[in-house]
Amino acid sequence: MSADFIANADGRFCFEGRSVRCVLGKSGVVAAADKREGDGASPAGIWPLRRVFYRPDRVAPPETGLTVVALTPGDGWCDAPDDPNYNRLVRLPYAASHEKMWRDDHAYDLVVELGYNDDPPVPGRGSAIFMHLAQPDWRGTEGCIAMAVQDLLGVLRTAKSGSEIEIRT
Repeated sequence: MSADFIANADGRFCFEGRSVRCVLGKSGVVAAADKREGDGASPAGIWPLRRVFYRPDRVAPPETGLTVVALTPGDGWCDAPDDPNYNRLVRLPYAASHEKMWRDDHAYDLVVELGYNDDPPVPGRGSAIFMHLAQPDWRGTEGCIAMAVQDLLGVLRTAKSGSEIEIRT
């Protein structure tokens, strides 16, 4: 069985017989076994789509078969390998290293949590691997998959519980 969605290192995101532009990690794509926290690489492999987060002050809840969660200014994601909540959603303020989910830019206006290194998380193997909105200059991500808002909304319309994405080199 193949994944529902394919993100290629060459910048093509394929689904339902079409291809749209995407950008992956600024350090390229690496085997999941070689992925490390902060390396800027996207992990190759097939990963489940977990849930969708959105900024309710900027976008409407997306149409999707995935669980949808409205972000709040107090949402963060723990990226501290030695913390018990590593690679998990946390409430801010949070003592350990984390990233803010409520960002000033628009990258996390729509965020899809990928099931990478989460069952259970292996400390240091990488955290916060998401699908989210691309920066205006289409620069590489910290390891995520990024695309234009209309393309991500199209992906979400076809996504359902059990959907998977493959990240390819």
